[in-house]
Amino acid sequence: MNLKEAFRYQNKLQSFVDEAQGILNCPANVTKVETTYLRRKVMVEAEDETVLAVPETEYSDQITDIARFLLYLLAEKAALYAAIRQAKDALDIDMDSEVSLNAVRQSIAQTFRRLNDLRNSQQIITGGGTGYRFNAEGNQVAYRCDVKRVTTIHYDRKVIRAALGRLDRQADETSAQIDLCLVTSRVEYQPPFDVNASFADAFEAYMQQAGA
Repeated sequence: MNLKEAFRYQNKLQSFVDEAQGILNCPANVTKVETTYLRRKVMVEAEDETVLAVPETEYSDQITDIARFLLYLLAEKAALYAAIRQAKDALDIDMDSEVSLNAVRQSIAQTFRRLNDLRNSQQIITGGGTGYRFNAEGNQVAYRCDVKRVTTIHYDRKVIRAALGRLDRQADETSAQIDLCLVTSRVEYQPPFDVNASFADAFEAYMQQAGA
C-alpha cells in the first residue's frame, strides 16, 4: 500500500479500537446483573422471580475475546505506524514538517488575501453623530448630525499582493509534492482485513486466525 492508503487504514484501525473500547466500557456488557423480586416475603403463595439484565451488545459472551482483539488492534496500529515511519524516512522531503509548514503558509495567505481585498472607502452615516447646543431660550438640547467616515488602508498593498502570490505558489507546489509522495510511496504493511470491513467482519477474521 502507499501512504494515502496507509493513512486510511490507520483511521480504520482506530475506529475498531474505539468500538471495542465502547463495548468494554459499558458495564452492562461486562457484567451479569440478576434482579430477584422477593414476592414470597409478601405473599406466601407467590413465587420469587429472577430477571437477568439484557446486555447492550451481541458480544456479551465474548468479552474476553474482545479484550484480546483490542490488544491485537493495538499491535497492528504499532506495526502500521512503524511501516509509515519507515516509508516517510525514504522520502525526499520531511513530509510531516512540510504538511505543518504548508498549513501555516496557507493560513498566512488567507490573512494576506483579506488585506489585499480591502479598499479605501468613504461613507456618509445619516444622523450618526450627536452633540449638544443651546437653544434660543438658553437651554442645552441634544442634536444629531451626519457623519462622514473615511477608511484608508494603512499598508503597502503591492507588498501584500506580491507576498500573497508567492505564498499561493509555494503552497500549491508543496501540496502537489505531498500528494505525489502519498501515492508513490511504498508502505511495507500487510493489512489483516479489508479497509471496508465492518467491526463484525474484522472480529470474525481475528477469531478464525486465533483459532488456527
